Parts: sequence; structure tokens; C-alpha cells
Amino acid sequence: MATGYLEILRARHAARLLVGTLVGRLPCATAPIAIVLFVRAEGGTYSLAGALAAVYGVANAVGQPVLGRIVDLRGQPRVQLPAAVLSGLAMAGFAFAGIGSLPLAYAAVAGAGLFTPPLEGGLRALWPSVLRREDQVHTAYAMDAVAQEVMFTVGPLLVTLCVSLWSTQAALLVLNVVGVLGALSVVVSEPSRTWRSAPREAHWLGALRSAGLLALLAAFLFIGMALGSITVASVPYADEHGGDAVYGWLMAALGFGALVGGAVYGARQWAGEPARRLRVLVALLVVCYLPLMLMPDAVPMVALTALAGVFLAPAIACAFVLVDRHAPRGTVTEAFSWLVTTFTVGHSVGTGLAGPVVEAGGALWGFAVPAAAGGVSLLVLSATGRVVAAPGQGAVVATGSENDPNRAVEPRFSSGDRA
Repeated sequence: MATGYLEILRARHAARLLVGTLVGRLPCATAPIAIVLFVRAEGGTYSLAGALAAVYGVANAVGQPVLGRIVDLRGQPRVQLPAAVLSGLAMAGFAFAGIGSLPLAYAAVAGAGLFTPPLEGGLRALWPSVLRREDQVHTAYAMDAVAQEVMFTVGPLLVTLCVSLWSTQAALLVLNVVGVLGALSVVVSEPSRTWRSAPREAHWLGALRSAGLLALLAAFLFIGMALGSITVASVPYADEHGGDAVYGWLMAALGFGALVGGAVYGARQWAGEPARRLRVLVALLVVCYLPLMLMPDAVPMVALTALAGVFLAPAIACAFVLVDRHAPRGTVTEAFSWLVTTFTVGHSVGTGLAGPVVEAGGALWGFAVPAAAGGVSLLVLSATGRVVAAPGQGAVVATGSENDPNRAVEPRFSSGDRA
């Protein structure tokens, strides 16, 4: 298993780009919990803390595709680093101003979220130019998905470490400084400096003019909903089976399952059409969500939660391949940023939906939400199967045309032909 990943990491610039991107995204991974802890330390209510964290999340969802489009137009260094600095300054303003002026607090967290640099989409745009071979790029996408799970597991631990060593204010400041340094490490690298998006047709829809991409985004909206609903449904279950410690184990198991699944998935080459493989992976996700409704004792429930996460990272990695193939010429960073945004919005919707469901029917019905949302995602992929599979004819590089009826290009690695 390790051989394929070591081959990727030994490629020139690969390890630096991966680590720099993960470090640069730490502020995004830690912002919700850091904001909540800071507001509570300042004497604010949980409602205020939740509202500020929600504003950050919404602003982040809006900013990612917008900044992604600008990256495609202007290049990575001109956008990624200034955006990281502006985001860090906005969060620093929030850390120093506190919640004394609520309009200022809301404006600061909104600015921090809006200017979060699209490093995740940018990295996926760079992989083909760094690795060259299609099979290596597929492995890199899987490794990328696994690394994201590690970051979102380690990130909250870093927040609590900073809080215990210094303060909640220091946590906000330190993590954002580290994030800027991560972005700097990426943009001064040769692949980032030399990368240029392919010429693109001016179109107000940008990447969204691709029907295949729209189908993928719709499917992953519901997968995000499934994941968000699990985090809420697990709360009342944990309350009845051991409290906060059990909840922590459930969330850790979900991430661990995704990490293991992604690692195994990326360790081999998969034959066949990615669109069909994605439908199979989503179907397996739904199958693994269903046993959560059994709600056994804590130990077997942790095992079931880990199982529920196993096919998440493989599904995301497979989606990366399809997003790259469907992105209209010159819009690859924006297309990947739309996937991030859609998944984030779906997660938020799932969190909001599961709350009333749990209040009305308890944890049992709360755990029914992820299975239902996953089922809808599978229906979307099945109904749009021809559209999603259309560009995937096995070609790796083609020049493409901006004048096809769908305004999308021929099968290829859309991000791999300019460096």
C-alpha cells in the first residue's frame, strides 16, 4: 500500500505542495471550534458563538468558487497569498476586537471566511502538472482525500492545545499565522508560480456551464447532508451511552474509517469507468449508513460509525477525477472549489435538518437522515449517469474546444496541460 504513496511523495515538489496546502488550510479546519471557544471565553452565548461560526462557514462557501475563478484567470500566487493574508488579518481583527461590537465581529469573521484561499482546489489543479501520469494523479487524489481527514482530525486538537498553553485569542492568531505560512510555501514553489490555466471562454456561469459538473455537485450536496446529520444524531445517542467521551469516539471513528478507506482505495489502480465506480461507492456508503439505526452499545456503535466512514474518502477521490474531466477549459480551480463549497453547504444543511428530526423522533430518526440523504445522492447519480460518464472515454490529454454545445471540453485531464 505504501509503495504507491511513496512514489507520489518522491516526485519533485509533491510533498511540499501537499504539506503546504494542509498547513495553509488549518485556519479553515479550526475556525468553527476556535470561534466558539473564543466567544465563550469572552462571555458570549452559545447562540452568538454558533451564529458567528455559521457566518464564517457561509462566507467561506461563497468565497471559494469566486476566488477559484480568479485563480484560473490570474494565476495562483496573485490570489492565494493575498487572500490568505486578508483572511488572517480579518481573523486577527476579530481576536483583538472581541464581541464588544457585534457588527464588527460579524464583519470580521465574514471577511475571514470570504478570503480563505482556495488552496484545496489549487492543489488538485497542480497534481497533473507535477505527476504527469494519469495513474499517479488518481493516487494523489486519494492521498489528498486521506490527508484532509487527518487535518480535520488534528486541527481541533491543535486548537485545544493552543488554548491550554496560551488562550483562545492566541489560538485564533497562531493558527492563522501558520495558515499564511502554509499558503506562502505553496505559492513560491515552482509548480504554483508557473501554472497557468488554459485559455477560457468568457462566460458568467464559469465552471457551472458543465452539465456533468452540475450533476456531481447535486450528488455531493446530499453526501454532505448525510455527514452533517451524523454529527448531530450522534449527540443524543452519546448522551444515553456515556456522554461526551462516547461522542468524541464516534466522531474519531468516522474520520478513522474514511482515512482507512481512502488509504486502501488509493493503493491500487481501478479499472473501468469512474462514473460507474462512483455510483458503486455511494451505494456502499448508503449500505453502511443503515446499520447506524440499530444503535447498539457504545463499543459496537463506534465500530459501525467507523464502517460508515470507510467509503467516504474513496467516493471523494473518485469525484475528483470526474470533476477534473468535466471542468470546462480554463476553469479547473473554480470547479474543484465548487465541489468544496457544495459539500460544505450540504454539511450545514444536514446539521440544520437533523436537529428538528432528532427533537421529534430521537436519535433513531436522526440516524435515518444520512441513509435517506445518501439514497437521494445515489438517485441523482443514477438519473444523470449518461451525463456524468459522457467525457470519460479513457483519454488522458486532448486539446479540447470551447465551442461544443455544452461548453465543456473533450475527455482529458483539464488541469494537466499548462505549466
